[in-house]
Amino acid sequence: MKILVLDGNENQAVACVRSLARAGHTVLAGADSSWSKAGWSRHCSGMFQYPGPQSDSDAFVARIVEEVRRDADTLVLPMTERSTLPLSQNRDLIHAAGGKLVLPAHEIVLRAFDKQRTTAIARSLGVAVPATTIISNSEQADAVKQTLPYPVVLKPRTSEVFVEGQFKATGRPLYAKNEREFIAAYNVISQRSPSILAQEFIEGTGTGYFALMRDGEIRAEFAHKRIRDVHPTGSGSAVRVSVAPDETIREAALAILNELKWHGVAMVEFRVRPDGRPVFIEVNGRFWTSLPLAVYAGVDFPKLLAEMAEHGDVKAPAGYKEHVRCRWLLGDFRHLVEVMKGAPSGYPGRFPSRLTTLAEFLTPVRGTFHDNFILSDPLPEAGDWLDFIFRKAPARLRRRSAIERLDVEGRYSHS
Repeated sequence: MKILVLDGNENQAVACVRSLARAGHTVLAGADSSWSKAGWSRHCSGMFQYPGPQSDSDAFVARIVEEVRRDADTLVLPMTERSTLPLSQNRDLIHAAGGKLVLPAHEIVLRAFDKQRTTAIARSLGVAVPATTIISNSEQADAVKQTLPYPVVLKPRTSEVFVEGQFKATGRPLYAKNEREFIAAYNVISQRSPSILAQEFIEGTGTGYFALMRDGEIRAEFAHKRIRDVHPTGSGSAVRVSVAPDETIREAALAILNELKWHGVAMVEFRVRPDGRPVFIEVNGRFWTSLPLAVYAGVDFPKLLAEMAEHGDVKAPAGYKEHVRCRWLLGDFRHLVEVMKGAPSGYPGRFPSRLTTLAEFLTPVRGTFHDNFILSDPLPEAGDWLDFIFRKAPARLRRRSAIERLDVEGRYSHS
């Protein structure tokens, strides 16, 4: 089967290309750039470029349709929300061209990517959730600022918003320990998202449950323990180790995915309090950055997903190896840089020690696998660093400068 792996500069794209090619499929890597680290893998049969879905979603979909038409029964695998949402919205065009997507109905996709709606689903199922307030305008922000359970996290309701015919990224959360910090953070995030969640800050560690679902029924599962996150305040993991699923987390995650009638891969994220109680955070209805670890441990999600797309169903694997350790080297370096910079403004949680973090970064751990580097296929690792240095880092600096300007303007307007 021909498979298009999109978002080729993501770690999960590299893992998919390698896995699917080993399974005998013809794999092409697509990206909104002239080259991608997944495309540099020796397992990749070709690369293609498409318009960025956040700059021109219609042109993006048209380019994917064009590529699908070249071969019947082509499977399209988006790796991120920015590519998943426009493809889901325009799935009729993909299907008409002879292509396949492994996704539930578009309304379910929108529910899964909406943090307010998934929080409400989790609460209705008896799953612990953070105290949450939805804010849609500055009047509401002023009205609730005295009643919030500080410290709080402010986050966009969705990771992508549809504005003027295009999907736009809404950015990372911000934190506030008091009313002044809350209003300042709200003024910044409201420039990116029309609807914002203010949630109580949950002290603890992030964890996730990973699954392949068929119409709400489980077909494969995986869990890992995070050692270090890229962002110490919480994000995708830089170093992690495979573990057996925690039964409480497993039951909660499967109840949510079953309620959604989810079809395809998904990650359900929790934060575990110091006393061991998990609290639901969000659902990510797509492949995740740490996917390589699951494949190394024996749950080959890309291969299983392709089998389900091709045959309608798939047999669940018997299990997987625990204590398998995997590291994203660039992500771990970014973790080190973030720790050296210190805790962000308003962050109320515990923050890693600089000296301890440096020692952990420099100390090798025997038997560790790597997300992108394999001796027999080394170029994706090189592509990862080059992409970050010449593309992602400059773009983030520009966004940070814009956010800082908004922050100053927001503080000034409320001074």
